[in-house]
Amino acid sequence: MSIWLWVRRWAHQQFNQLTGRNLLITLLVYIGASWLLLELAGEQALTHSLSRFVYYLVVTASTVGYGDYSPESAAGQWVVALFVIPGGLGLFAIGIGRLATMFMSYWKSGLLGNRRINVENHILVLGWNNQRTLHLIQMLQHEERTRRHIVLCVRPEMENPLPGEIDFVRVTSFTDTQSMDKAGVSKASCIIIDNAEDDVTLAAALYCASRNPNAHLLAYFNDEALSDLLKSHCPNAECIPSVAVEMLAKAAVDPGSSGLHHELLSTHHGMTQYAVRFPESMAPTPISKLFSQFKEQHDATLIAIDRGQGIELNPPLNLDVTPGTNIFYIADERVDHFNWPA
Repeated sequence: MSIWLWVRRWAHQQFNQLTGRNLLITLLVYIGASWLLLELAGEQALTHSLSRFVYYLVVTASTVGYGDYSPESAAGQWVVALFVIPGGLGLFAIGIGRLATMFMSYWKSGLLGNRRINVENHILVLGWNNQRTLHLIQMLQHEERTRRHIVLCVRPEMENPLPGEIDFVRVTSFTDTQSMDKAGVSKASCIIIDNAEDDVTLAAALYCASRNPNAHLLAYFNDEALSDLLKSHCPNAECIPSVAVEMLAKAAVDPGSSGLHHELLSTHHGMTQYAVRFPESMAPTPISKLFSQFKEQHDATLIAIDRGQGIELNPPLNLDVTPGTNIFYIADERVDHFNWPA
């Protein structure tokens, strides 16, 4: 083994063994030895002022070298050339390297989903379905008016698909308390569960409902029977069944229906379906009055209401809308401020 290779291995081993505590001790020894050697060399101009001494060491170790202060004696110049500069450069490089390693490790842990997310009132998405999940997140980003944080929680070994845009957590199981705490499951305001396996979706939904009963819980199922099972245990859960077969049948009987439904669900262009809650302070108002006002003032079409007993599609014009009713409408953009009838 060559001497150069041995030196490299020895230096690498020493660097890895240089912990933060040892690095601090080495820095203190370097500062003390530098002061002592410069004092013995007669460089009182550099050592008798603490601020000047520290300033000189930092400028020298960082290779800035302003030149406003420098050793004047031959002994002082030898001390600086053989000890202060080499030792300072080494410690400065090690310190910068350690800081860079810490920042990289912190950034990498977030990219891999290993870091605890410190958020609340966020939208938690459980499950990964490739492009479907990406499309879901993009729609949430476009639709979200209050700009809540979006946290994607997955089980596969993967990196954050949208770094800088969403928070990301990887867990071993959607029912593991320690893992789910990293995603802030108990602090989320909305939890969306969408997995390829319905049994995983059901288990995750039941767990989330027990940890956060006040969250708006949504679960997507391929098997409608499981959605009925979840509703029996969690009446407040909103289950979204697969409508692929229904869409095929509807498009076969009424051509173009699939395009219509896609247009209503799209958030990027064209008319889209939205919802608004009728204020609690309002008196009961007939559909006819609201229908006309929606169309005349906002170019929107009222299509359904929910008075707490399920969706009433195309309600009769003489039906009264009571305070707290959810009103569904179609419009080009979401209407932020309604001028409710007096």
